[in-house]
Amino acid sequence: MRELKRELHKKRRFASDASHELRTAVAGLRAELEEARLHPDETNLCDLLARALRDIDRLDAIITDLRVLAEMEAGPPIKPQRVDLAELVRDEIARRTDRIPVKLRLESGVTVQAIPIRIGRVLTNLLDNAQRHGRHLVEVRVSRNGGHAELTVTDDGEGVAESERERIFQRFTRLKAARRLDHTGTGLGLAIARDIAQAHLGSLHAGGSETGGARFVLCLPLEDSAAPAGRSTGRSLHEAMDP
Repeated sequence: MRELKRELHKKRRFASDASHELRTAVAGLRAELEEARLHPDETNLCDLLARALRDIDRLDAIITDLRVLAEMEAGPPIKPQRVDLAELVRDEIARRTDRIPVKLRLESGVTVQAIPIRIGRVLTNLLDNAQRHGRHLVEVRVSRNGGHAELTVTDDGEGVAESERERIFQRFTRLKAARRLDHTGTGLGLAIARDIAQAHLGSLHAGGSETGGARFVLCLPLEDSAAPAGRSTGRSLHEAMDP
C-alpha cells in the first residue's frame, strides 16, 4: 500500500507540474497578445510574432515530451531488436544540422537488444543538450566495458556541478545555464533519457569531461549478456519494456 500511495503521489505531482508548465507558457503568450491589442500603435509586429512563435515552440516541445512519457508509461510493449550502436549514432548524426560538428569515436560491433526509436531518442536528447552547452567540441563515443555497451556524449561547455548531477534527471528541472541558453527547453529531455535507459535494464549518469564540460554515459547490457542480466533481476528485457 505504501508503494501504491508513493506511486500515486508521484503521478499527481507530475500532473501538477505538467499543468503548471503548460499554463505558464500559455499565460506568457496571452500576456503578449493582450498587450499588443491594448497598444497596437506601440507594438512591433515582427517582434510580437517572433515572441509568440517562441512561446508556441515551447508549448509544442512540452506536449511532445509529455506524449513520449505517456507512451512509455502506458503504451503497449514493443519488442526489442538488435541495435548496432555505432550505426545508430552515424544515422542520427547524418540527419542533423548542428552548430558544432560532432566528433565520433565509434567501436564497431557493439550491439544491444533495444527499441531503436527509444535509444535514438536518448541520443537525440543528449546531443541536443551537448549542442546547447558546448563551445567548440561535442564528441560521441561507443565502446565496450565488460558486459556492457557504453554510449558517451561529451561537450566542452560549463559542465554540471557535482551537486546537481542527479537533480538534472528530475522532471521539469532546468539549471540556470540551461534557462539562459535555451528559453524553449522543457526540463524533460534528460528525465526521458534516463527513463528509457532504465527500461532497457541500463543506466544513464552525468559526470565531468576531460574538456571541463559535461559527460553523459548511457550504459546498456551487451546483446549476448542481455538475457542473463534480465534473469538476475527477475525480469527479462521484454518484460521491462511493459509498463
